[in-house]
Amino acid sequence: MTGNNENDQQLDQQPARHRRDKGVQRRRVLIGGGTVALAGGLAAAGLASADTPTTTTDASTTTVTADASASATSSVCTLTAEVTEGPYSLDGALIREDIREEKEGVEVQYTFTVVDQDNDCAPLADALVELWHCDALGEYSGFVGKNGHTEDDDGTFLRGGVLTDANGEANLISIWPGHYVSRAVHVHMRVHTDVTLADGTYTGGSVVHTGQLFFDADLNEEVQATSPYSDNTTAETSLGDDTIYDDGGAASGLLTLTALGSAVSDGYTATLTVGVSTS
Repeated sequence: MTGNNENDQQLDQQPARHRRDKGVQRRRVLIGGGTVALAGGLAAAGLASADTPTTTTDASTTTVTADASASATSSVCTLTAEVTEGPYSLDGALIREDIREEKEGVEVQYTFTVVDQDNDCAPLADALVELWHCDALGEYSGFVGKNGHTEDDDGTFLRGGVLTDANGEANLISIWPGHYVSRAVHVHMRVHTDVTLADGTYTGGSVVHTGQLFFDADLNEEVQATSPYSDNTTAETSLGDDTIYDDGGAASGLLTLTALGSAVSDGYTATLTVGVSTS
C-alpha cells in the first residue's frame, strides 16, 4: 500500500535531519506464522498464534491473541504488505527503551522479535526497532496542534527505538496511544539495519520495514474511556473502519495484548514477531 492516508501533509518547515530518505523504497515484510519452526526458540518469544482470537474475562490475565490464520502457510514466513509511514515521521529517533517522557496514559510494555526471512527466519540481531505515535490527546511530537490541542512540544515525546539483541528481541515502554480524526488507534514502526549509533541517536543504515501496529477494539474502548484519553473529544475511527488496517490479524500488525493487573490503568504487555527481508 502506498500513498498518504492521513489527514495532514508533512510540514514543509521541519528540519532537514528529520526528512525521510527519499531513496528508501517499499520493501517486503513478513510475519512469523504459527506453524513456522524458528531458530533459537522463537516460538517462546512471542510468535502470534494462528488460532481464533481469544480473550479471558479476568482482567488480571486478559490475553488478546491476534488471528494470523488468514496469512499463515505451512513452514514459511508469510509475506504481508507494508503500509504508509504517514505524515508524522521524523528521522533521527533517540535510542532509548522508555519513550514516554512523562506523558500520561496506560502503560504498554512492547516486546518485538525480529526475524530474517532470508536466513531461514533466524533472529535478526542489531536491528533498530523504532516506534512513534500520538499522545492521549491525539497529538504527535513535532506536530502538536494538528488534533486541536495546545500543549508543550519538544519534538521527541513518544518517539524512540532500541537495537535487537542476539535473540532478535527488542523491548520498549510507552503508553497506549490516543486517537485523532480519520484513523483508528495505532503505532508506527520502522526496522532499520546497519545503523551507526552516536550521541544518543542513529545515522545511516537501511529501512527494511515500515508498518503500523494495532490494538484490540474492545480493550481500546476501555482505555479510551479513562482519563486522560476521555479529555480528547475528537471523533474516533473504529478499527473496522480504518483505512490502513485490513483485518489481517497479526500479519497486519495486530498486537497480542496481556493485562499487567486487574485494572485497565495497570497497563498491558504487547508482543509481535515481525519477519523482514534483508536482501
